[in-house]
Amino acid sequence: MSKVREIMETMEYGPAPESNAEVLAWLARTPAVGHWIDGAHVAQGPLSDVLNPATGAVLTTLHKAGPDQVEAAVQAARAAFPGWSALPGHARARHLYAIARAVQKRERFLSVLEAMDNGKTIRETRDIDIPLVARHFYHHAGWAELVETEFPGHAPVGVCGQIIPWNFPLLMLAWKVAPALAAGNTVVLKPADLTPLTAHALAEICVEVGLPPGVLNIVQGDGETGALVAGHPGVDKVAFTGSTEVGRTIRRQIAGSGKKLSLELGGKSPFIVFEDADLEAAVEGVVDAIWFNQGEVCCAGSRLLVQEGIAPRFYARLRERLETLRVGDPLDKCTDVGAVVSARQLQRIDGLIAQGQAEGGTLHRAAAQLPATGNFCAPGFFTDVAPASTVAQVEIFGPVAVAMTFRTPDEAVALANDTRYGLAASVWSENVTKAIDVAARVKAGVVWINATNIFDAGAAFGGMRESGFGREGGREGMGEYLVRRAEQGSERPAVTVSWDPAPVAQAVAQPASGGVDITARLWVGGKWARADGGQSASVRGADGAVLGQVAIGNRKDIRNAVEAAAKAGAWGGVTAHNRAQVLYFLAENLDQRRAEFAELLAASTGGDGAAEVEAAIRRLFWNAAQADKVDGTVRATKSAHVTLHINEPWGVMGVICPEEAPLLALVSLVAPALAMGNRVVCVPSQAHPLVAARFAQVCAVSDLPAGALNIVTGPRDALAKTLAEHDEVAALWYCGSAEGSAMVEAASAGNLKSTWVDRGRMRDWGAAQGADWLRRACQVKTLWLPYGA
Repeated sequence: MSKVREIMETMEYGPAPESNAEVLAWLARTPAVGHWIDGAHVAQGPLSDVLNPATGAVLTTLHKAGPDQVEAAVQAARAAFPGWSALPGHARARHLYAIARAVQKRERFLSVLEAMDNGKTIRETRDIDIPLVARHFYHHAGWAELVETEFPGHAPVGVCGQIIPWNFPLLMLAWKVAPALAAGNTVVLKPADLTPLTAHALAEICVEVGLPPGVLNIVQGDGETGALVAGHPGVDKVAFTGSTEVGRTIRRQIAGSGKKLSLELGGKSPFIVFEDADLEAAVEGVVDAIWFNQGEVCCAGSRLLVQEGIAPRFYARLRERLETLRVGDPLDKCTDVGAVVSARQLQRIDGLIAQGQAEGGTLHRAAAQLPATGNFCAPGFFTDVAPASTVAQVEIFGPVAVAMTFRTPDEAVALANDTRYGLAASVWSENVTKAIDVAARVKAGVVWINATNIFDAGAAFGGMRESGFGREGGREGMGEYLVRRAEQGSERPAVTVSWDPAPVAQAVAQPASGGVDITARLWVGGKWARADGGQSASVRGADGAVLGQVAIGNRKDIRNAVEAAAKAGAWGGVTAHNRAQVLYFLAENLDQRRAEFAELLAASTGGDGAAEVEAAIRRLFWNAAQADKVDGTVRATKSAHVTLHINEPWGVMGVICPEEAPLLALVSLVAPALAMGNRVVCVPSQAHPLVAARFAQVCAVSDLPAGALNIVTGPRDALAKTLAEHDEVAALWYCGSAEGSAMVEAASAGNLKSTWVDRGRMRDWGAAQGADWLRRACQVKTLWLPYGA
């Protein structure tokens, strides 16, 4: 045994193991982990081993749920929903509070169980994971108490199917289950098959604290089980955290089902270090960014972007710091890096490391003595890699970063955004103005300044681009589990629209044309454009008379319109007050042409044109009024930090208008998008496209910047499909048929754009405004700023 004097001379860590006796005893009583359905343990389905990643030892066996077990779980959740959702919020709050207290009372047991099941260190489970689990249940107990007053007019979604990953097993459960239950939903949860144990333990806790049977159901299994949960017709909402590829699969699987969907997917997050940064703090930030949790973190700062002048010094400090990291037994309280979750994941990491070296990257790695057994990976980082190299673009999901240099802030932003992901970012600089400017320009749902990987239940977390959509935590996370109470509209009647370019040998009706040819072209980039196909089609009014011709847009015209919209990015950067002025001016100019539009609408639809024009003017006024009223928020989260929630435009949005209310529907869809700073590519009513062409004339004299609004007439679903497949389009609103809605949702999986479809149901366009419309027209960026001491 070492003497104190010798220890003081070497400062070597001695072993500090955490006892796992209680967990081993619990596992001995749990020889096979099954499902929790309707408040009872169900041991059914094929068995597989659950392994300890640090030793390879079998911890227990796991039943895999098949169709019968998933069906039983969904039925149990469906049966429990009326009673649970009807409870007063206070009653649900008491249940969530009880779960939070029970988690705290078993904090050490759950910490050890999580470390053994996942391979992460006891320091992380004890100090981060389990306290955050309790925090989420406490926080959402508060939302349960307040939901009726804070979300008036909203109701729970119904039965929620939730699929969670293996990197934060119990924490991801809390992120999803707590808001779902607080809102009044019931849940069918599918944990990862590699890490099922803490979910099973929490199910026992729920029984212990008296959670009503069927409110939380857990089915164990692999991806096949997850697909059964997501695809079950009895599930109303799907929430998934995992890989981008699986997220795409789920998006396609449930397209057209009407299920609400939120996705938190992969990341390749930039960690930007400027030359004026506190380098010692930034080095410790790297430890927390990529070597924390073995790098198995979706928002890990895996791309180190270092200003050129300090790169050699920074890399040298990183190499020194690497040598101090201790890799080994996760239950040793002195261990910094534990075991990778599985041998298969370790093999994947090793393969990507080998590919990075083969492509010319220089690997700097800790000379740690790895244990002889278990799935251990020495932490490290690459230099000499190009932005397009495999390891710079692909999520390694292991304790290995890639480092590149930059010279200017603009170059740093360009490198940071050179990825298909957009989950998180970290910016290090003592110049707060520079740090905030860069944070604002980085495409990421969460940005930390002089910090990284800070989480709180009160802060929204979620991604942009191919890192998914939807938010978890805070008010935004609660909103994912609620829907506005409204009567479902009637089915939209099918309308046959001919896009035949052949002449019709019929004179154009006088009221719409005034005797002058009015062949309408496309409105693209602030000017009139001929259709790429060089074709036009006749448009008929309510009485069958030909009112004029419009251009037949095609795939190339949509691409041109998206390009024009992409170039109009300055629209999102102008003040909300300026956007409001433009919308007011649009309303003013529309008002001056009130009689003309009323006549055209009456001739087109046979309805009350004057009333529709008046409603459209008022709709423009309402959205103009809201443009500078939709505020972000400042949240009380961690000490010494201020957490900002900032509304950002999606960017380029696609808008597909319905056949009915050709002016009012167009304005109702386009105005909130413009008010929030988006640029829009609009496909107007197929049956009455001349109204949109006339509206473009109003836009031309209303100070709307070129490219902010583009109008392409043509066959609705063909153009909608092109918009849905376009990678530059970040969000798409579709009003059309049920089949078209399903097509749009499936086609949007390419870049995982946010969609809002009506599934062929009519809307009350007279009431088509409100906070929900504006919220859907933006995405939230969470910015963490150091504040105070």
